[in-house]
Amino acid sequence: MTEPPARTRSTRVSRIIKAPREAIYRAFLEPEAVAAWLRPPDMLARVHEFDPREGGRFRMSLSYKNPAASPRGKTSEDTDTYQGRFAQLVPYEKIVELIEFESRDAAFAGEMKFTALLADTGEGTEVSLICEDIPPGISLEDNELGSSLSLQNLAAFIE
Repeated sequence: MTEPPARTRSTRVSRIIKAPREAIYRAFLEPEAVAAWLRPPDMLARVHEFDPREGGRFRMSLSYKNPAASPRGKTSEDTDTYQGRFAQLVPYEKIVELIEFESRDAAFAGEMKFTALLADTGEGTEVSLICEDIPPGISLEDNELGSSLSLQNLAAFIE
């Protein structure tokens, strides 16, 4: 008997940002901008590698500002490091990244697909973040909250 395929663990969050798609697209592809808005408020970001073209690689670390008061990191006690590549770039419309966490814990293993969609609205740009194949060590609620906070940071950074 064949097992049914595993269900994809995914989240999707959206927010309207009062800025043109072009400005938002650039904020996803400039390493200094990404380091400024992608991180949760209780973390610091460091970009190690960033080649924003299809097939280009990136590597980042997010470190807790106060490790004693924060949950344990995926890579070390206070840090989440991940690497990946830009799988698809459709200017001003879509960014697809394939991401892997650097962790010895198998619960964080595997490739996660991250898609950012940009669409015009009467109020600005609707930015949707879709995460698919989320590793089982990351709760869907935490992933959704992190994505929502990133969009909040992006709005504050760009508006």
